[in-house]
Amino acid sequence: MKNRRFALATIAFAAVGFMATTGAALAQSDYPNKPVKIIVPFPAGGTSDVMGRLVAEELSKILKQPFVVENIGGAGGVIGTERGAKAVPDGYTLIQTGVGQSAVAHGLEPLPKYNSNTDFMHISQVNSGPNVLVVHPSTPFNTLKELVDYAKANPGKLDYGFTPAASGHMAMELFKQTTGIFMLGIPYRGGGPMMTDILGGTIKLMFINQDTALQHVKAGKLRPLAVTSAQRNPLYPDVPTVSESGYKGFEALSWSGISAPKGTPQPIVDKLEAAMVQAMGSPAVKQRLESIGFVVPPLGAKPYAAFVKSEEARWTRVIKTSGFKTP
Repeated sequence: MKNRRFALATIAFAAVGFMATTGAALAQSDYPNKPVKIIVPFPAGGTSDVMGRLVAEELSKILKQPFVVENIGGAGGVIGTERGAKAVPDGYTLIQTGVGQSAVAHGLEPLPKYNSNTDFMHISQVNSGPNVLVVHPSTPFNTLKELVDYAKANPGKLDYGFTPAASGHMAMELFKQTTGIFMLGIPYRGGGPMMTDILGGTIKLMFINQDTALQHVKAGKLRPLAVTSAQRNPLYPDVPTVSESGYKGFEALSWSGISAPKGTPQPIVDKLEAAMVQAMGSPAVKQRLESIGFVVPPLGAKPYAAFVKSEEARWTRVIKTSGFKTP
């Protein structure tokens, strides 16, 4: 009798396990069967928000469920990214990762409450683009060499604007370290006030995203000296790169991608990766990105995970060398 009860209990437990496994497999196979949230860790209206909504639109078309952006701004993207790292890893919460919150933040104090290399399953990169070094037209600089020569001869007499931990800030720190110049940095809480001040001549130069600067460059209100990508940018075909201006190998990019919380089932990650590669590889999406000066980088989970790891290590070194502390 005891053996019979034991056998029945064993069968029952096996059945429960089979049903649980089967249920989980079914849930993964018909993913997504309800709306999916994409956390964009910045306010609405900026470049990050535009990229997040582009991804949401394309994934909705491919996977036949709504992908909805939720903007959670604060602390340079850290607050929303922390929220994403703690989300239930079921594939229904994704996170927009990027240079500030996924690389730069790890070199700053206080450190974020997540690790970009271990707390996320990176799905694919979305975009990559340069910053452009712009100066106010009242300055005498027409080339990067002229600016560097002046800064070396007049240390501390040039001032520049920066938004702490943004890609333009990192480009400037790397630029100063590469050229050996000293300039006075003035921190701003956002790109809007900083743009207002450089247009008014309060500050004389800054690195800023290429799409943000374009309208002012075209209007003659800002003068571009160099872009931070390895190759010239299609929006600025006559503007040299920092690298070709005498600082070989210089590169500092703004970028973003899509990731999921650690523990998200691999079949779901694989499905999202395939959809992302399809979406970002389409000619229509490529054209949309290129029209605002971005490029589509290598796609897929492995290239993106390796890229995030390399960027985190790189910008941590730059920050530690600069001695910069979060205001």
